[in-house]
Amino acid sequence: YMNIEDEMNFVINKIKKIRTEKGISQLELANIANFSQSFLANVESGKKKPSLLTILRIAEALNVNPREFFSDTTGKTKDEIKDQIKGLIEQL
Repeated sequence: YMNIEDEMNFVINKIKKIRTEKGISQLELANIANFSQSFLANVESGKKKPSLLTILRIAEALNVNPREFFSDTTGKTKDEIKDQIKGLIEQL
């Protein structure tokens, strides 16, 4: 089980990975999600921690389920997954 800091780093890295796999530039994603490119760059570099709303907007802009940004949940119950996400949200 990852701690909150590790989970946040995982989310940030996963956002960047999915964006690059889809061939979308930071500028394109920022425009689609209605962010500035500098804000998105700061999120991807870890200088800014994304809020839940930011994560949801990025997921929508990338056309993915926000669950894809979080660590592997295989084998966990729905309650364990909810607790994991709740803990992350509370730390933001």
